Amino acid sequence: MRLFSMLAAASAVTLTGAPFAAAQDAPATPSPAPVPAVCPDFLPQQAHCWSGRAAKGGYYWIAVPENWNGSLIVHAHGGPRTAAPKADDPLEDLERFSMTVKEGFAWAGSTYRRGGYGVRMAAEDTDDLRQIFWDAFGRPRRTILHGQSWGGNVAAKAAELYARDAEGRVVWDGVILTSGVLAGGTEAYRFRADLRAVYQYYCQNHPAPDEAQYPVWQGLPEGARLTRAQLAERVKTCTGVGLPEAERSPEQKQRLTDILNVVGIGEGQLVSHLAWGTFLFQDLVQKRLDGLNPFDNSRTFYQGSHDDAALNAGVERFVADPMAVARLAYDADLSGMIVAPTVTIHGKDDPTAFVWHQDVYRDRVAAAGRADLLVQTFTDEAEHSALSPPEYVAVFEALMGWIDHGVKPDARSVSALCEAARPRYDAVCLFDERRLSGPAAKVLLPS
Repeated sequence: MRLFSMLAAASAVTLTGAPFAAAQDAPATPSPAPVPAVCPDFLPQQAHCWSGRAAKGGYYWIAVPENWNGSLIVHAHGGPRTAAPKADDPLEDLERFSMTVKEGFAWAGSTYRRGGYGVRMAAEDTDDLRQIFWDAFGRPRRTILHGQSWGGNVAAKAAELYARDAEGRVVWDGVILTSGVLAGGTEAYRFRADLRAVYQYYCQNHPAPDEAQYPVWQGLPEGARLTRAQLAERVKTCTGVGLPEAERSPEQKQRLTDILNVVGIGEGQLVSHLAWGTFLFQDLVQKRLDGLNPFDNSRTFYQGSHDDAALNAGVERFVADPMAVARLAYDADLSGMIVAPTVTIHGKDDPTAFVWHQDVYRDRVAAAGRADLLVQTFTDEAEHSALSPPEYVAVFEALMGWIDHGVKPDARSVSALCEAARPRYDAVCLFDERRLSGPAAKVLLPS
């Protein structure tokens, strides 16, 4: 299929609008057709690009290489980003996965209509972007749904909600989930609520004694202002993170050791996870759940500190509101009811979306009776946002072979595809050919 023959058929698109709480009730709204744009330098020469804004508000970019293979990748980005979206935000994702365009795929990615939490919202916007491309350029030979990080949750939800159209026709030919947050909202963020509670027990500066007090599951009170830099400064004061090891006091070292051992994260991720447990929780709780609490540590026994008895006696406790849990589950949890071939890739030591997410997703897919449609691969990497480029090439090639020829891949065949692609990218292949599921991870459980 040639791009230029499809351009003659370019036209305005019709989309289905929806607010956060009622995803399919808004009336249809026309969306402007994509506008030609100058491709960024990181794409192959002779690629063609378009940009635009969907009717619901999301900005998007589209890239099609000169040697287009006829298949489209629709990308769901991670985050969620809490800032208001900007027109060029998708370029960061396009650059990260520019190897797909180099390999001949067309690529489309959007910002979603707004910042902040909302898996169903983002899933609907992702499916709308697919329709924008189809209406402007014609239906591609294959349409692949790709989700990265939190976008893995978004893509997995989109694969469940929009797998087929009203007439039962296939929409997504296949799905790729990279470093995905696949445990769903009710499980994925619980450890950050634990982190907030454990951190506050040891540090007592988030909130500080001279600030208005609030339950830590709120993230921040509505309207409260705190910057990431200010949060990092509080962490430095309490734990010494950000200071050379020699400049940390014994008390800072002990507090840092206790926090990391109990929650099971590394020093380099402490500020990041606290930031998500602050700013994302503020958005999630205050704006999406009407102030209701979806987190519970009322029966959690914390262990790994130098004095577990004191920690468990003094840590802040909170009980989840059933309505908050139900609403978060409705928005973000996954059923496992997949209908298209799905391939995942995950670094075994991913410091952001822990590899146990893959175990949860595998079990849900198996419980739904769809295990034959899922292939999970793992790499020996401690990376989240950017695995080795030929590894991404390999999982997309493996999925295409599965779709086109009915050959279900496994870890060894995907690794072989990576080795074949490696010379083109001068990068390593680190697939674990033996592992079929993720290792057990440290999870805080009720006593």
